[in-house]
Amino acid sequence: MSNKIWKSVFVVCAAGCLASCSDQMDYNEYNIFDKDYITQNFGNVGGFMTDIYNTVDYDFGNYSSGAMQASATDESEYSLLGNGIEHFYNGAWSPTNAKASVWSSMYKGISTCNHVIYELQGLSFDELKLNNDYAAQLHRYENYKYESRFMRAYFYFCLVRQYGDVPLVTKQITAEEVNSLERTSADKIFKFIIDECAEIQSLIIEDYSNLGEFSTGTEETGRADRLAVLALKARAALYWASPLFNPSGDKERYHMAALYAKELLDAADKRGKGLTANYADLWDAGSFNTPGIMKEILYGRRYYKNSSGDNLVETNNYPVGIEGGKGGNCPTQNLVDAYDMLNGKSIGEDGSGYDEKNPYQDRDPRLEATVAVNGAQWPTYSGAAKIETFQGGINGEPLTGATPTGYYLKKLCNGAISLASNSKFKESRHTWLTFRLGEVYLNYAEAVFKYLGGADITSMEFPMSARAAASKTRQRAGMPDFEQGMDANTFWTKLCNERFVELAFEGHRFWDVRRWKEADKYFRNIVEMKLIKEADGNITYMRKNVSRQWDDKMYLFPIPQSERSKNPNLTQNPGWE
Repeated sequence: MSNKIWKSVFVVCAAGCLASCSDQMDYNEYNIFDKDYITQNFGNVGGFMTDIYNTVDYDFGNYSSGAMQASATDESEYSLLGNGIEHFYNGAWSPTNAKASVWSSMYKGISTCNHVIYELQGLSFDELKLNNDYAAQLHRYENYKYESRFMRAYFYFCLVRQYGDVPLVTKQITAEEVNSLERTSADKIFKFIIDECAEIQSLIIEDYSNLGEFSTGTEETGRADRLAVLALKARAALYWASPLFNPSGDKERYHMAALYAKELLDAADKRGKGLTANYADLWDAGSFNTPGIMKEILYGRRYYKNSSGDNLVETNNYPVGIEGGKGGNCPTQNLVDAYDMLNGKSIGEDGSGYDEKNPYQDRDPRLEATVAVNGAQWPTYSGAAKIETFQGGINGEPLTGATPTGYYLKKLCNGAISLASNSKFKESRHTWLTFRLGEVYLNYAEAVFKYLGGADITSMEFPMSARAAASKTRQRAGMPDFEQGMDANTFWTKLCNERFVELAFEGHRFWDVRRWKEADKYFRNIVEMKLIKEADGNITYMRKNVSRQWDDKMYLFPIPQSERSKNPNLTQNPGWE
């Protein structure tokens, strides 16, 4: 966070995790040694901006051996014992084991943004003035300060949802000043995020895929534009309205969250955005540049290690028992139970038609898109066998790393990839869904419901009811709308369940349950499904409950002890002293 950040070396597009801002351009490697070097030409400044985009979070397996944060929730269980993800629920989490990567990476990103905002403005790039595309390139450069302000606000959102109060730094400061900062209240951080977005939303490029007279022929659709800004403002407002950050229950915060979500939905509709027709296409390789898929994605963090792509997600999550598969993040029975029957009823409701002997029959199609069950063709490449997750099966226990839950993960994976040594298709591009319209409909539904007080209530401001908005993602899946006339408690349960299903493994569950302050309800008990193949070939399904630790101090992360040792002005979050 020093004002001498330009003396650092930023290596962009080395062999680690990378993302591209352009449909036709991979990130190049930039070794940026000092400010004079950076400002020599447009390409160097663009390389510095690239470092900001590389800081955006994603979770294709951020913990040792590929565990996702989902495996610290009721979404999944990691199949390899001894992974750091277990610290979230086994008592090993502490200020000295603080899971602090977000603290360090976000503040690095904030410092880089501040550098762009205050040190890299007013450049004219004389070397480009005779080029035909000079005006277009300068237009892009002048947008960098708004992209940087958006990214800075996003990095603060990642910090505040994790720690609550955090130091707010909006200018270049010295190392000495860094180590004397005090924490700013979460209320002020959220207000900063929302105000920043409100200020830049009309200034940032409206649509990077359609630059009009400023087009260069390689429109950088991986960059943040106006819809991304609106999405951050709406999400931040909903978090601020939620019980974790709104202990007084101020309904006006929900009012503003609903207004911002509606503003985003209206702007997206005006631009021709909408829900992607096929749910599973959202994590297809085509999410990188296919218009029919991209129309739902408001901003995605692109990830690949070379021009062909990568196979990180597949390596981490393909079933044990096939070449290259590690097992990984295995969906829980909790998640599987959350998928309704095709008639719209939950599996426990009268008249649902649920059959315990055929538990995956006639279920919400999103189950098949997300979870690989026993007997499924997974992966899907030619020659792959159907998986056997029963005890003693080719992909089942007691193999090391085999699924403990009876399931493997399909969502986010490209099943056409084969990890075999002789494979001709081993990699593809992946996009982490940072903001998409499916989430926005559910955010709107939550905010309107909490503000107006009922699932079917509408107003002049909000002509779409919470129930109608929450039904949008179900309609896309081919599921019935939520029924009219539900009482508040029933609708809230259904809405939470819809978020669980629709947004599974997209990084929301860990934070949703925390902001709702409902971890006692969801995170204390994980259900595994043990499958036994009988002599006659039939499968017996046996549930096994697994207890996990929860303490209310875990609603917020501990401030890393390493940071407090450097800066005695940093107070600790409650319960972590």
